[in-house]
Amino acid sequence: MYSTLIDNEWIEGEGYELVSSTPDESQVLWQKTTSSTQQVIKAVASAKAAQYKWANTPLPERIKIIEKFAEILNAEKNEIAQVISQENGKPMWEALTEVGAMANKVAISIKAQDERAGSRTHNNFSLAHHAHGVMAVFGPFNFPGHLPNGHIVPALLAGNSIVFKPSELTPLTAEVTVKAWIKAGLPAGVINLIQGAREVGEALVKSDIDGVLFTGSYNTGKIIHQQLAGKPEIMLALEMGGNNAFIASQVEDIELAANTLLHSAFLSAGQRCTCTRRLILVESENSDVLIEKLIAACNRIIIGNNNQQDPFMGPVINRSAAEKLLQVQEELLSSGAQALKKMEAVDETLVYLSPGILDVSNVENIPDDEYFGPLLQVYRVKDIDEAIKLANATRFGLAAGIISDNPAEQEKFRQHIKAGVVSVNLPTAGASSELPFGGVGASGNHRPSAYYAADYCAWPQAISQGDSTKNQAQNIDLENVRGLR
Repeated sequence: MYSTLIDNEWIEGEGYELVSSTPDESQVLWQKTTSSTQQVIKAVASAKAAQYKWANTPLPERIKIIEKFAEILNAEKNEIAQVISQENGKPMWEALTEVGAMANKVAISIKAQDERAGSRTHNNFSLAHHAHGVMAVFGPFNFPGHLPNGHIVPALLAGNSIVFKPSELTPLTAEVTVKAWIKAGLPAGVINLIQGAREVGEALVKSDIDGVLFTGSYNTGKIIHQQLAGKPEIMLALEMGGNNAFIASQVEDIELAANTLLHSAFLSAGQRCTCTRRLILVESENSDVLIEKLIAACNRIIIGNNNQQDPFMGPVINRSAAEKLLQVQEELLSSGAQALKKMEAVDETLVYLSPGILDVSNVENIPDDEYFGPLLQVYRVKDIDEAIKLANATRFGLAAGIISDNPAEQEKFRQHIKAGVVSVNLPTAGASSELPFGGVGASGNHRPSAYYAADYCAWPQAISQGDSTKNQAQNIDLENVRGLR
């Protein structure tokens, strides 16, 4: 029943009981007691005690341990992917890609560390980077391995220590990941694991930390931001969601366009922060054909668990999430939306939802919210200018895409779209770890992750170095310095 890791010792939590099940609740995967506020404080103290020695461990030695972690991920990828697939619900093929991305993150982060946070010397000037100290890492449920890993790896490379608070919906994935770090030889106290929901996270943010690295919803990110108001000394990197738009304009290959939209909107059951939420359709003679092709593609999707043959979509994370999505759909329909393809539960568990496509062109005052699931809203507009204006009509700014054969439209889109992750003739649901990842507006606080995570995991130090004091005295004539008596 040990749920909490402090100083490399697994201990029983002192909080309340937490249960993690498969999304359809057919199997309990993890049932333990959460961490208490006092245990959170102890975890931070452990991380603080270990951080100085870790930061002073030569970088090649830190890299060796972190590369060992990647080796373990590759060696145990099937077992780890099985845990992710069971707890999160994503198909096994997709869980395997997540573990692969976790392992690949190591080499990419080492390269980014050298390029963006390494040491440089030129003449008498040099640049160094230093760790912040203890970093609180918050992970989400949709990529319970990959997304917190995207903070943890660069933070450890920089010499920080970690207190990891995963989503309360995926505690087992976090536990398995942390065990891999211990197996890799990470020293005691350098990574600590606490488990629980909101109150555990709030206790962590209030503790004696030096930074918060967060991936999750806008509402939770806003709460953390408010908690740290007036504390500019705490590094805060927020990676939040988006009400992402995809513009479909002048396209010859309608089949390709439909498949691109399918992957953009419905990959991971719509539970990626880069999934398309709004399809902005520039009216043409092919507009209705594109919608027909998209619906036909959706009808071919295999929805289910790994007992079925190669499902494209698994469930949403739990019944509560499914009920909220179905309620949102009904509210949009009541407001005048047209159901081009209604989202429906495919079985009695409710968590397996078919893709929903609603034409909301004539609906007024649609909430500017992120509906985290397989629900696509369609807007019809007259031209590319109106499409870009509508795409930017959101408080968010994470991802956006366009599919068009017109180079002028592509260029106008790139120049004027307000989003941090942009795709042209490719799906929005995905991003390269060799580029920065993050958004503007309510999607983040200008601390992009992925390749740029090295930037927020260390602070820069500019150094001016003189010669010996004997030689330097010749350059500074104290007798003739103005303003001295």
